[in-house]
Amino acid sequence: MDKFIQKRRKREPKAKNGVVKLNSELFSGSISVIGRQRVMEDAVRVVHEFVSVAGNPYDFFGVYDGHGGARVASACKERMHALLEKEVEEEEGGGAVVEWEKVMRSCFRKMDEEVRTGACGGGGGGGAKAEMVGSTAVVVVVGKEEVVVANCGDSRAVLCRGGVAVPLSRDHKPDRADEMERVEAAGGRIINWNGSRVLGVLATSRSIGDHYLRPYVISEPEVTVTERTELDDFLVIASDGLWDAVSNEFACEVVRRCLDGQIKRRISEESSESTVGDAAAILAELAMSRGSNDNISVIVVELKKSSYCNSC
Repeated sequence: MDKFIQKRRKREPKAKNGVVKLNSELFSGSISVIGRQRVMEDAVRVVHEFVSVAGNPYDFFGVYDGHGGARVASACKERMHALLEKEVEEEEGGGAVVEWEKVMRSCFRKMDEEVRTGACGGGGGGGAKAEMVGSTAVVVVVGKEEVVVANCGDSRAVLCRGGVAVPLSRDHKPDRADEMERVEAAGGRIINWNGSRVLGVLATSRSIGDHYLRPYVISEPEVTVTERTELDDFLVIASDGLWDAVSNEFACEVVRRCLDGQIKRRISEESSESTVGDAAAILAELAMSRGSNDNISVIVVELKKSSYCNSC
């Protein structure tokens, strides 16, 4: 059977102020700030054309929200896209169709195993301290015809389609009915300790790492595949430092106004390329002004050219 997956050299984008030019002449903008925390535990990754399927390139976006330390989030930043690339390239069935749920679950499982054994670097597995470090992970893969989202934890991906906010992931909160049922079926408990937490400790019911909480906290992602349409405007991918303070709808409205030129940062480059980066930065600033106490990481991805960029 012929392989329909063409291997190409990954090109790490050269970002200027968090702005990256993607396929189809579009742009993404990202920002990751410490906020009111004492340490930075978030990480983001953007990889342009990280893999090609049947000649069609895909872009990779990852937001990782660490807790108990930055080790796991940093490992995900360095390794997740490489693991996913390998999984996609090894997928041979169904012609040019990739079984995204299968490859995403395998990728997250292998990432979690690398963290457990210390194979990803940054300290080995087995120690009590290492066992108590973890990270949420939301991975978004954008191709010409589809958007694939794999989410593990309470970071989130939202699509703006025709001006309407469409969530592409669901937060894994311990008090989510099906997650609570899963945790309790495994013998765990959800305790309200400054919010719902697994065993009164962790405020998310799925993550990479956190092996001291297995089998209650798992690393298996939920995966969605969304067909792209002409109505799709942009994506907002962010850690809960944004979503705890800003709703899906308000975030999309802010980005839309940024891309239409209705909102501009006072300190900004006067170019269409910088506008998408400004949108990410304004969302982070807005979350802080609304009282977010967490690290804040945001990626904004254009899915079509906005009216401000007619001359691009």
